[in-house]
Amino acid sequence: MSRLISAQRVATLVGDFPRSPAYVGLAESLRVLIGDGRIGLDVRLPSERELTGALDVSRATVTRAYDVLRESGYAEARRGSGTFTRVPGGRRRAHDRALMPGSGGEDVIDLNCAAHSAPPGLVEAYQRATDELPAYLGGPGYFPLGVPVLQARIAAAYDARGVPTAPEQIMVTAGALAAASIVAQAFTATGERVVVESPTYPNATQAVRHAGARLVPATVDPDGWDLEALGATLRQTSPRLAYLIPDFQNPTGHLMSDPQREELAAALARTRTIAVADEAHQALALRPGLADAMPRPLAFHAPDTITIGSASKSYWGGLRLGWVRAPLSAMDRLLQARIGLDLGAPVFEQLVLADLMERAEEVLPVHRERLVAGRDALVDAVAEHLPDWGFRVPDGGLALWCELPAPLGTAVTEEASRHGVVVAPGPVFAVEGGLDRFVRIPWTAAPDQLVEATRRLAAAWEVVATHGGPRPGRPSRVLVA
Repeated sequence: MSRLISAQRVATLVGDFPRSPAYVGLAESLRVLIGDGRIGLDVRLPSERELTGALDVSRATVTRAYDVLRESGYAEARRGSGTFTRVPGGRRRAHDRALMPGSGGEDVIDLNCAAHSAPPGLVEAYQRATDELPAYLGGPGYFPLGVPVLQARIAAAYDARGVPTAPEQIMVTAGALAAASIVAQAFTATGERVVVESPTYPNATQAVRHAGARLVPATVDPDGWDLEALGATLRQTSPRLAYLIPDFQNPTGHLMSDPQREELAAALARTRTIAVADEAHQALALRPGLADAMPRPLAFHAPDTITIGSASKSYWGGLRLGWVRAPLSAMDRLLQARIGLDLGAPVFEQLVLADLMERAEEVLPVHRERLVAGRDALVDAVAEHLPDWGFRVPDGGLALWCELPAPLGTAVTEEASRHGVVVAPGPVFAVEGGLDRFVRIPWTAAPDQLVEATRRLAAAWEVVATHGGPRPGRPSRVLVA
């Protein structure tokens, strides 16, 4: 059954849309809302009469706006039923099928990738960046360290968090994964040890492996870090680097406190280990008031720390931008490693991100509100439909790290894919195997999709719990982010 959206809800979402002329402004506002997912696909829009009253505009304004939506491919009329949202080219244009299981269809709910749709304001940022772009067209367009205006924005964000940073300490990259690869290439040699948390973000550890380093796991428990054990691992292995996620750790969601960071910094100093702090989720504090009271960056406690940041989780994955913040003494080494991989990130997207960061106080709170709605819907649904699965509710981040009653994580995710929902099992996040009692469920889809996904997971769990495993046949799974 298709979903509905009320005229009052549409009026709230479009807000004070441009009215010169009004039908164009309304159509453009609706197109952006449909495109970024705030109005979902296959949703029935309010009737022209209802929306006319809610917006206090003429009937002709709404009629012409709906005509523009249909002509541009963002709506379709169904005889006797009304006007329904769509996107040009259908769902396959909006979602990369490479991230889906091989047997996936249009009804698959993909929760393998923990990333949200674009936040409000992105289209306007692209439009403003278009005005800025001509100033860069007279040069070659290569910025191995980043476009200066974006370097300055990122540096200012660290200044505001208590870590004085010069723009020259910033290297903009094509995503956080590229940043991890550059750091690994710059600071490790074949056979050198790198401590990594387990569970952890698997794509980053793969980047470290590609550099030839040997991974040494340090366990992160469901209740948090065991810093005494981590310190012992550092003493016993004398690693070159330690790849850590202190801010809403992926996948557990843990947040390391300031005293813990201070203790960790002392342990790193004793073994002369360089910390690589992945802050991809740092801006995603969801507990009220926490965004303004986050712990200091690890670099505040350990000045030699190399920090990795990302636009993908706090803004939009389609920007494909990340960055490295490092001591000035490390920048030449990073630059030499970087030019062996690429010569810089796209200029246009850097201008877009600079614009978004300038307006972060407008963009991020709205983004966090969407994530809170998703998290709360998912928490309630798992508690209702999978009552024997354990979890703790993180104060931020993007996912629930669920503990199953038995080591059947891989089995249930394989069975779940046949029910039309894709999630990642615990072993994907393990450095040396294990963790099959766990499943990661991101809350980055719309709340109604998360509820439906949980129902499907519950059906899959019933099959697996009854038979001790999934049905024969192994669906493919390509990427976890």
